[in-house]
Amino acid sequence: MRKSQPVIAILGPTAVGKTRISIPLAKQFEGEIVSVDSRLIYRGMDVGTAKPTFKEREQVPHHLIDVANPDDTWNLAKFCEAALNVIHDIHSKGKVAFLVGGTGQYLRAILEGWTPPPSAESTDFRETLEATAARRGYEVVHRQLQDVDPASASRIDPRNVRRVIRALEIFHLTGMPASSQRVKKPPSFEILRIGLTLPRAELYQRIDQRIDLMIEEGWIEEVQELIDSGISPDLPSLSAIGYAQLAAHLSGEMDLDSAIVEIRRLSRQFVRRQANWFKADDPEIQWFDAVSGVEERITAVIEHWLYNED
Repeated sequence: MRKSQPVIAILGPTAVGKTRISIPLAKQFEGEIVSVDSRLIYRGMDVGTAKPTFKEREQVPHHLIDVANPDDTWNLAKFCEAALNVIHDIHSKGKVAFLVGGTGQYLRAILEGWTPPPSAESTDFRETLEATAARRGYEVVHRQLQDVDPASASRIDPRNVRRVIRALEIFHLTGMPASSQRVKKPPSFEILRIGLTLPRAELYQRIDQRIDLMIEEGWIEEVQELIDSGISPDLPSLSAIGYAQLAAHLSGEMDLDSAIVEIRRLSRQFVRRQANWFKADDPEIQWFDAVSGVEERITAVIEHWLYNED
């Protein structure tokens, strides 16, 4: 007898091949794919996010792709709510939910049942801190966070002003540190975690090749179109790796070669950060090398898990 509320997470670092492997698996097991990627939600950000093509999305239903404009505000709480609603809808149709993506915080939040802290109704507090960071430097707001929430301050990169300000906003709204508010309630669905991996050098080579291909396929033009449509490079959506650097190139702040070098450097850094969310020694993740023929081995694992009680 098949599990009644199955969720299969296909996770791993950027460029490892999650999309390529997940689509045939979802087709085989009557599933639908829930994208767990904080950038794929945005319309018009296609090339630089390696968004699944329309042809790929025609093969199996995809969710949480192209659901927001780049100037819309989405956060962890809003994403979790949307994802859980989609998962419930997939299960109501008797299908399997495949969670596919590399945004570690979002995946962990869904799979572990986090209850994210509340969001502010007004942007005044956030905008004041943003102005402070712009005028006096990111170190100033990070020191404020150290004063009220040392645990979050030690975990968040001081240069990530958006996350620093979000932690301060949570303290401002609730009077409690963000680090003390990660409440977990295990979800009702059953979960299988499949991890895809490759040697770091091979992964870096794939990333470099993909960046070059994205440039050839119109990434620069995509960024220009976003800016021309009124999307400010200062928005959180355009802080995504590559978009910020290409926007700086288009404004004359950086030549193209320097922008590409920086995109490659930040992509490598992102892979290392992802490894902190998806640890190689995590006993709940079954890891597979993303090589030719791996689909057959993953299929066997899914089939056994889906139709057995152990």
